[in-house]
Amino acid sequence: MNVELTSTLVTGSSGMVGSYVDFGVKTDHRSLDVTNLQEVRKVFRKTKPSIVLHLAAEVDFDRCETDITAAYNVNAVGTYNVATLAKEYNALMVYISTGAVFDGAKNEPYTESDEPNPTSAYGHSKYLGELAVRGLLDEYIIARISWVFGGGVEKDQKFIAKILKQLDKKSLHVVGDIHGSTTYGKDLVQGIKRLIKEERRGVFHMTNSGTPTRADIVREILRITNREDCINVEEVDQSFFGGEYVQRSRNESMVSTKGEYMRPWREALRDYIETEWPKTIKQ
Repeated sequence: MNVELTSTLVTGSSGMVGSYVDFGVKTDHRSLDVTNLQEVRKVFRKTKPSIVLHLAAEVDFDRCETDITAAYNVNAVGTYNVATLAKEYNALMVYISTGAVFDGAKNEPYTESDEPNPTSAYGHSKYLGELAVRGLLDEYIIARISWVFGGGVEKDQKFIAKILKQLDKKSLHVVGDIHGSTTYGKDLVQGIKRLIKEERRGVFHMTNSGTPTRADIVREILRITNREDCINVEEVDQSFFGGEYVQRSRNESMVSTKGEYMRPWREALRDYIETEWPKTIKQ
């Protein structure tokens, strides 16, 4: 199946990852409500895509656990709607999923062959999206990502951005008992382009190589911004943050067994900070 990137329909393009997409017809939640099947059908009829890059999702972990209906409507029903139209138009569907489809009980990074067993509303809603894609389509790419960063000062509201906005503090309390994998949005888009070009199909773990803890990431941020000697990193357990923090599994790390599509996490993090947060670097 030979396809051109220009004939791509992109959903959820206003988010962190979408800011790096430089191809196709880009839609966001204002121009396309994926939970409305008739609206999805109307957009497909207008664009007639041969590829669908499905980025639209409810990705705020804490919000998904407190507003479960919204999580399932967007991540499960919305993905089903898009997959249904992708099938009608014989389009390749690229679905962005998550490492949260796993339960975290494994003592080493998860691979593509591990069986999902989500324990959160977020993970379960995204896994239902995976099942919809796999059940409806033959032509699909499921890209699982984790600990996403990207979008720069304007769009990034996740962990790394929060740390970069606290570099005036003398001490930072950081969870040190969770291992994970990072995904730089820019690298993800480039990796997806490669998967499409190479006509790969199936499930892929698209994370930067390496399995740091949150504390490892913070220490690397301090190195990059020249603040190693200015800020003390205090490792704490998840319980330190009390009710403000939804408990997560201790292992959120993934590794790919299907090829190297993403660079090491330290290299990606340095590139991100130097190019998109240059003012945070102490001279």
